Order: sequence, then structure tokens, then C-alpha cells
Amino acid sequence: MTAYVISEVEILDEAQAQRYRELAEASIEAHRGRYLARGAVPATLEGEPGPGKRIVVVEFPDRDTAERWYRSDEYAAALEIRATALDRRLLLVDGVD
Repeated sequence: MTAYVISEVEILDEAQAQRYRELAEASIEAHRGRYLARGAVPATLEGEPGPGKRIVVVEFPDRDTAERWYRSDEYAAALEIRATALDRRLLLVDGVD
């Protein structure tokens, strides 16, 4: 079953965020993931908007693959700079096949 990693992101440091994006993209591709939305500005239909927040949606073939990506050595390099690059909420959800 397809799985999705959904991230609500606020950029803290643009230069660090660019490096994070490069590392994250390479790691996602290495784990057969693909971006469905990247840096999208959301329209709030209900609830309180998150000012300055962007949305990223990545599709993986299944939950196990998404979890392996998150724990991978490739992604670990991106995680090392994540805290200085951006603030985020990261979710993993199963799709409906």
C-alpha cells in the first residue's frame, strides 16, 4: 500500500534549507520516493493557518520503504542540519490503494 510523508515546514535559514533539500531529494530518490508537492503554499480551508508554513508531500511505494528512508544513512546527513535549516511537523500516513 502506498505511503505518504507529509511535512509542514517553516524555513529558519535559507542557505541551510537549500542544502537540506539537496540531501533530502537524493535520499528520497534512492528509496524510490517521489515528490507530489514541494514547498507548496497551502490555502487554509478550515482551522488556523500556519503563517509562513509550506507543505511537502512525498510518495513511497509502501510504509516500510518510507520508514527505511527516514532511518537511512543517506537521510541522516540531511537530518544533521534539519534543526538549523527548518522547523517542521512530519507525518507518515498509509494511502488507499
